[in-house]
Amino acid sequence: MILACGLALSALTIPVTADPESWMGEGWQTDFSKSSVGFDGIISGGPPRDGIPSIDEPQFITASEVTDIEDREPVIQFPLEGRPRAYPLRILTWHEIVNDVVDDVPVAVTYCPLCNAAIVFDRRLDGQVLEFGTTGKLRHSDLVMYDRQTETWWQQFAGEAIIGELTGASLRMMPSRIVSFGQFRVAYPGGQVLVANDPRFRPYGDNPYVGYDTADAPFLFKGELPDNVPAMAHVVVVRTGDGPIIVTLDRVRKGGFQQEGYRIDYSEGVASALDSKTIGEGRETGTVRVTKDGKDVVHDLTFAFVAHAFHPESPIIDD
Repeated sequence: MILACGLALSALTIPVTADPESWMGEGWQTDFSKSSVGFDGIISGGPPRDGIPSIDEPQFITASEVTDIEDREPVIQFPLEGRPRAYPLRILTWHEIVNDVVDDVPVAVTYCPLCNAAIVFDRRLDGQVLEFGTTGKLRHSDLVMYDRQTETWWQQFAGEAIIGELTGASLRMMPSRIVSFGQFRVAYPGGQVLVANDPRFRPYGDNPYVGYDTADAPFLFKGELPDNVPAMAHVVVVRTGDGPIIVTLDRVRKGGFQQEGYRIDYSEGVASALDSKTIGEGRETGTVRVTKDGKDVVHDLTFAFVAHAFHPESPIIDD
C-alpha cells in the first residue's frame, strides 16, 4: 500500500474485503476453492490489482553513472557473488516487485514496505517461469503477490502460494543483502543499478511512509504482537532448514551474533527507507551480513511483529 507523504497512519481506515465473490467481481480468475490460509486474514491494502505496478522491463545504468542516489540510501544487492546488481529501495518502495533475469536465472526482487521485507525469489517452478504482480491485498500486513500465469496468490514473506491453483508450492529464496548505495558504488563502480523507467512516474527518493519506522504499532495488521520486544523493533530472521533463528538488531549491534554455525555481523552506514520524507536522510539502521561456513545465506531484516506473525513458535532473541 502506498501512503501519502506525511499522512498520519492512524488517520486511515483499514479496508476489509475477505470475500472470494467480491474478489471475482474484481476480475480475478484465481481458483478460490484451493487455499492454505483463512480468507478472513486477507484485507485490501487500498490499491487495486497492479495499482502498485511491478517493473517487468527493468533498466540499469552503472553505479559510476548514478547522480541522484545518496550514499546512505539502502539498496538490495543481488547476487552476492559474481556481477551484483543494486535495486534501490527508492524505486522498490513504489513498485514492490521487479521481474528480472540475472545470469540467465529469472528472479523476482521484492520489497514490502509495511514489513520492511526485501526478498529475492527464483521465478522458476516445475519447468515454468512465473511473472509476478501485486494483488493489492495484504496478509499480516505483508504483500500478497500473484503470478500472471495462473493468478495464484503468493505470500511475499514466506514465498508460498496461499490461494489458487498452485497452493502449497514454494519459491526458492536466494541470498541477497541490504547495503548502502555508497558501499555498493565503491565496491562495484561498474555494477548495474536499477533506474526508473520513467523518472516522472513517482517521486523517487521520497518516502511515502514517513515515520513508520518508529511508529508504536504496525499499520494494516490484525494479529497478536510479540510480548518481549516492541512490535516495530528491527529483527534479523535467518532461514534455516530447522526453522528460523530470530534475533533483534539491537542484540546484533552489541557485537554480532552466532548460533548453530550461523554468524550475523553488523555495520553502520545505511539509512532507513521508512523514516524521513527523504530516504537519504533517514535514521541509521545499518546492515547485516549473515553467513554459514563463510557463505552468505538467506535472511531478512524486518520488524518483530512480522517475524512473530509468521513464526509464532520461534522465540525472538534479545539478550
